[in-house]
Amino acid sequence: MNRFYIITNSEKDKELKTTGEIYEYLKARGCECIVREYQGKGEPPDGSHFKYTDESWIPEGTECILVLGGDGTMIQAARDTVNRKIPLLGINLGTLGFLAEIEKSGIPDALDSLLLDNYTIEPRMLLEGCVHRRNGGPAQNIALNDIVVNRAGTLRIIDYEISVNGEFLNRYSADGIIVSTPTGSTGYSLSAGGPIISPMASMIVVTPVCPHTLTARSIVLSGGDRVTVHIGSGRRNDKEQAFVTFDGDVLVPVETGDCVDIRRSEKTVNILKISKISFLEVLRNKMRAN
Repeated sequence: MNRFYIITNSEKDKELKTTGEIYEYLKARGCECIVREYQGKGEPPDGSHFKYTDESWIPEGTECILVLGGDGTMIQAARDTVNRKIPLLGINLGTLGFLAEIEKSGIPDALDSLLLDNYTIEPRMLLEGCVHRRNGGPAQNIALNDIVVNRAGTLRIIDYEISVNGEFLNRYSADGIIVSTPTGSTGYSLSAGGPIISPMASMIVVTPVCPHTLTARSIVLSGGDRVTVHIGSGRRNDKEQAFVTFDGDVLVPVETGDCVDIRRSEKTVNILKISKISFLEVLRNKMRAN
């Protein structure tokens, strides 16, 4: 491949030093390369729906999107460009970097591998969520990592009723519920006590956040299942306020009586894999396991 589009988190790459080095490296080898940077957090400067780039800005024929930042940058870039189906390679300028595979020291070797077409492509599943609200129309979005229902306002637990394929599964009194993909199993779900799942698996993980019970555990479901999270009342049968978030970014307000239907999306994100290191070895390195 020799046609690249670079998305850079300029908070991670101050003065775009690493971005400039990659750009010059590729141009010196006859490649086409366009750089897109986005300064700051929050909404894009023109109020558009995207975070880092409008997918219509990416030239036809682009073969690879290089994403400089951390896993958060990678997730947002994937969401922005999902409809173009262009494979992404993450260059880690953050901390753990499960999605952003390449460290700064390995950039030249990784770029050479791309130029020689020495790589594999891993399709990662996405979740699609549709929020049904009594006060307001439905809201729909996708997530590469997770869809989370979490309480809003005062520190009070809420009852969440979980159904799978229309059949009641369990009721949790908790701060929230995380529904994650295998890719997202190393994110918020892991912090809440959820299992780590191989990113190429087809599964959905349901993990309660701070459940008010000693027996609550994560539940691993088939990737073909449909999960419905109903927002119940509080401890005194009060109407409670909550939020549904998609990859920690898009936020939809909900309340008691509302629900969100979650299932596997027909869309996928293609992640470029350069390293021959297995997922288990990545875990040992990232988690410092013995």
